[in-house]
Amino acid sequence: MSITAERKAALIKEYATAEGDTGSPEVQVAILTERINNLTEHFKGHKKDNHSRRGLLKLVSSRRSLLDYLKKKEEGRYAKLIASLGIRR
Repeated sequence: MSITAERKAALIKEYATAEGDTGSPEVQVAILTERINNLTEHFKGHKKDNHSRRGLLKLVSSRRSLLDYLKKKEEGRYAKLIASLGIRR
C-alpha cells in the first residue's frame, strides 16, 4: 500500500521546482496522489477495510488543502500540476 523509496525519489525528481526540493506543494501533492492511487487499488479487493478508508479520506483532504493553497498563490502552477497528475477539477 505504501510507495517504495525509489518511486518516491522519482516523484520528487519529476515534480521538484529546484534542486533538492522536497517540500514544495507540487512534490507533496504528487506523493499524496501516488498514495491515494495505491489505496484506491487496495479497496478494489478489500471492500470492507474501513480503517484504511479513513486514512484515504485524510490523504484526500490533505491533498485538497495543498491544491487550494497552490491555486490561491499561483494559478498557473496549479493548472499545470492537475493536468500532469490527471486530477479532476
